[in-house]
Amino acid sequence: MDGEGASGESSSSNQLENWKKEQDRLKKKLITHDDFSWQGSETLKYVGGVDISFSKDDSSVACACLVVLELPSLRVVHNELSLIRLQVPYVPGFLAFREAPVLLQILEKMRDDHHPFYPQVLMVDGNGILHPRGFGLACHLGVLAHLPTIGVGKNLHHVDGLDHSEVRRLFQLKENEDKKVITLVGNSGFTWGIGLRPTLSSLKPIYVSVGHRISLETAVEVVKMTCMYRVPEPIRQADIRSRAYLQKHQLRLLKDLGPLGMGNF
Repeated sequence: MDGEGASGESSSSNQLENWKKEQDRLKKKLITHDDFSWQGSETLKYVGGVDISFSKDDSSVACACLVVLELPSLRVVHNELSLIRLQVPYVPGFLAFREAPVLLQILEKMRDDHHPFYPQVLMVDGNGILHPRGFGLACHLGVLAHLPTIGVGKNLHHVDGLDHSEVRRLFQLKENEDKKVITLVGNSGFTWGIGLRPTLSSLKPIYVSVGHRISLETAVEVVKMTCMYRVPEPIRQADIRSRAYLQKHQLRLLKDLGPLGMGNF
């Protein structure tokens, strides 16, 4: 192995160790119970959703979107869009280090502007504690923003004996054939989240887990309140709008920013 290759591998290994330490540090701040006022005197009115869409021509070019919906109508009352070029590659288990900074920037802009539609709770297109290290994107973003967050994943990591095949098997059991929701309990006995399917005939569930400052029970309740299709409406709208905006503006972004090699990290 030449020196350059060895140096690159060492740099990558050091970065992963730093990311693990940062995850562990933030995880100590995680709150997994209801920690807000909107179940009492203040009602839940504004639910946000975040998603990032990526260019098919250049995976580092993306559009981040925050959408805020009003309850109970599910009317979109605000959206923020940001065209970006990401310099951090995707590494399984460490998605937050690629996506959280830009999403946090959008949230902080709304907060600092004292925006009237700043979300009371945020749905994240990514997992919460249902994660190999128990601290997914929804947790990471929630802790940094100090905001109640819910992880809504379309895919499932292998966690504590749970994977997509196992969840599908559970839904096919006779005792679960009339259930839209099943609790995801791992081999350890720990409850990681829930699998929710929009219809009884569907075998493609979404995976809901605690992000931050919310209980699993409340998270599931909020997801059910906002589900018109398979994916909750805040995230679905963020996905639709980010893809449309990216398609319209990515050529300008590619031209303005020029080529960027991802390289080592």
